[in-house]
Amino acid sequence: MASDRTILVFGDSLSAAYGIQPEQGWVALLKQRLQTQGYGYQIVNASVSGETSGGGLERLPRALKLHQPATVVLELGANDGLRGLPVDETRDNLAHMVQLSQAAGARVLLVGIRIPPNYGPRYTESFARIFPELAQQYHLPFVPFLLERVALDPTFMQSDGMHPNARAEPRILDTLWPYLVPLLKKNPQSGGH
Repeated sequence: MASDRTILVFGDSLSAAYGIQPEQGWVALLKQRLQTQGYGYQIVNASVSGETSGGGLERLPRALKLHQPATVVLELGANDGLRGLPVDETRDNLAHMVQLSQAAGARVLLVGIRIPPNYGPRYTESFARIFPELAQQYHLPFVPFLLERVALDPTFMQSDGMHPNARAEPRILDTLWPYLVPLLKKNPQSGGH
């Protein structure tokens, strides 16, 4: 199988369809959209609920070697922020994952996330800055805030107020899609490998 046709989604519960059926999650919906629009990509969802950037950094080398993706959608950091982990540590972990992905020949789509202000405005703002700063430093396409269209509307959130429900997932995909499309190539002929 041609490796330039693999997209690796590497995230946490927001990408792992936490609390809903896997086929309702935005990653499954992405797979469907790519098929219907004639993009011949395989999607590998290596997202793990509760994952931190540190855990992701440990897992990423094996995932890159195994799947040899053309594109990595990197959606990590939220759990670091919710636990109040040091912002510099999160930034370093994400930077290292970007470097590993690029060294493996993959393009990276960085997914920005924001956290509730539990640890005060200084921490919350420093945390929010991680993503645009990394995007600038590594010249990455960057989704400013994955939950932009759903986070403030309780009808799109599960009862925990943290995780999107099934109704929210198409909106999440619509938020991410315009940033992902420029990284994709149309399949020249369907039925290829």
